[in-house]
Amino acid sequence: MTTWGLVAAGGFFGAIARFAISRWLNFRAGSPWPWGTWLVNSSGSFLLGWLVGAEVNPNILMFAGVGFLGSYTTFSTLHWEAQQFAVKKEWSTMVLYLGVTYITGFLAAFVGLWMGSH
Repeated sequence: MTTWGLVAAGGFFGAIARFAISRWLNFRAGSPWPWGTWLVNSSGSFLLGWLVGAEVNPNILMFAGVGFLGSYTTFSTLHWEAQQFAVKKEWSTMVLYLGVTYITGFLAAFVGLWMGSH
């Protein structure tokens, strides 16, 4: 399979996984906090860090890292959700959501990278 095919196939499955996990978790949580987006972005950061740290085969990195995790994680939804807090003038919730997401994403990527390389 070509690099383009690996990325496309991974992206297909990543988008479905993100949609299913986010929808299920947000429904189960019953909370205005976007737990689903937070979970996919944090777990995706960890997994990408792990893949890079483990120095996996380049084809696996294209499929799983670029394709799957590239569409599994979602930068645009994160910012749209933060903007929804701003529209409702929930400034502290917006700042908390962005801060928690960026900090946990960074830490998750760091831990994944460390774990993958050991």
